[in-house]
Amino acid sequence: MKTLIVIVGPTAIGKTSLAIDLAKHYQTEIISADSRQFFKEMSIGTAKPSKEELAEAPHHFINSHSITQLFSTGDFELQALTLIEQLFTKHDVLVMVGGSGLYINAICNGLDDMPDIDLTIRERLNQQFANDGIETIRKQLSELDPEYFTKVDQSNPQRMIRGLEVVLSTGQKLSSFLTFNKKERPFNIIKIGLNTEREKLYHQINQRVDLMMEHGLVEEVKALEPYKELNALKTVGYAEIFDHLIGSIDLTTAVDKIKQNTRRFAKRQLTWFRKDTETTWFEPGDTANVIAFTKDQIA
Repeated sequence: MKTLIVIVGPTAIGKTSLAIDLAKHYQTEIISADSRQFFKEMSIGTAKPSKEELAEAPHHFINSHSITQLFSTGDFELQALTLIEQLFTKHDVLVMVGGSGLYINAICNGLDDMPDIDLTIRERLNQQFANDGIETIRKQLSELDPEYFTKVDQSNPQRMIRGLEVVLSTGQKLSSFLTFNKKERPFNIIKIGLNTEREKLYHQINQRVDLMMEHGLVEEVKALEPYKELNALKTVGYAEIFDHLIGSIDLTTAVDKIKQNTRRFAKRQLTWFRKDTETTWFEPGDTANVIAFTKDQIA
């Protein structure tokens, strides 16, 4: 039986480092399940692995798509499963790593079949978001589908619009389609979670944001201004700098907001991943015990 080791956890916890250590130990390859690191135009603000890290082990789904391309969770499921099948012809073990719960779930459990929606409703909601901002979308979704609202990344307008368009098109809540019926995969899955005390994690997040600023986040976002209406860029680290560039907030405030929104995002990630009872949790840096655990599970 082939084995997929899946590494999850909040942003800035050290998932990339552990994935590389495991890939080197098993002499294998890494599949990224980070919904923002797919995009080649977004590097600093997505904390992609460095050139040195990418050289330590083969990586897939890093810089694989453009922000101008539509790339859904369903697309990822199909493409990643095809890739996994190919890679398993030469490896017994593969490593998947990422903080995007929906993308991890798509590979481990499969996606539910989604209903067709009225595209005019989607257009109307996108226009509403452009005119009125995220708050009206957030309020509508919390009223019409509170179950989905509690699970969704509430700073991600694309995901919230998705919930609204389903309920407005079908009269049924998106949460009612999310049965999470597990699809059997033809490989073994070992789930590893990384977490640490909150104060330490938040300190690491703040440090990472400071490093992003030092490495040129403002310049990266400036270069992407022509594309700022694309959903891929309506995300933490980019939205706040766009607000600064149009003069809504000063740079210090923008940086503080990035830190605050990233900490909130990390909290939501943990809430999502902790619900999975199949995940075994470790402290960052506990690589020896993770390797020992995975070897025991594979044996």
